[in-house]
Amino acid sequence: MKKIWIGTLAALLLCACATISRNTVRTVSTTDDFSDFVTLTTAVPDAILEIRYFSTYNFVGTRIDGYLEPTALFTRRAADSLRAVSDELKAKGYRIKIFDAYRPQNAVDHFVRWAANVPDTLMKQYFYPDLDKSVLFEQEYIMEKSGHTRGSTVDLTLFDMATERELDMGGTFDWFGPESHPDFCGNPDTGEYTGDNSKSPAGRSITPEQFERRMILRRAMLNHGFKALDSEWWHFTLRDEPYPDTYFTFPVRQLD
Repeated sequence: MKKIWIGTLAALLLCACATISRNTVRTVSTTDDFSDFVTLTTAVPDAILEIRYFSTYNFVGTRIDGYLEPTALFTRRAADSLRAVSDELKAKGYRIKIFDAYRPQNAVDHFVRWAANVPDTLMKQYFYPDLDKSVLFEQEYIMEKSGHTRGSTVDLTLFDMATERELDMGGTFDWFGPESHPDFCGNPDTGEYTGDNSKSPAGRSITPEQFERRMILRRAMLNHGFKALDSEWWHFTLRDEPYPDTYFTFPVRQLD
């Protein structure tokens, strides 16, 4: 009798788990509808653009599929929030500089093909000198889906209006390594600089000034509805993004 009861209980638990699993699976969709997108510099006129994936200065070393023009696109809701970020930072003497915003799915597919081609290490010395390219999937530097493709994620840095130069943040955009983490050499929750560089495989470090610049950007983004990523100091996603389950496919080009 005991064996029958245990078997029945196990079956019920398996059924319950299956039901929970079915109910928590999120359905994603793809579309080429750009009607709710805006050209970012129209919504945020003070933003400076340096669209790396339209150029050859990126971790792949070639122009990325889907980038037809050197512009940045964003959902209207995210653009409104970024305008507030820009206004706050401008009052402090900074402008925002955008490296990437909306990223079409075929650009992500381009990254995936490049990562699978392990011998292609053209830009290794600039973006991932401490890593063997074969670990990029395993360590999730390259993934088959990106939040950028949902249209409310942005990669950016600070531009100093007084010096008319991009601020030195202690590391380049798209650097693959722990030096890019917001908690590198400090605590992003408190803004405290600790100097702890133990996670750097090559013993690299950043200064208190470089850490504070990362925090200035981070605080402004969090103040206006964005959330940070724990592996990239330059990467932020709107918390209340309008299309959390939609991956867009239209190319990056100037919108009418």
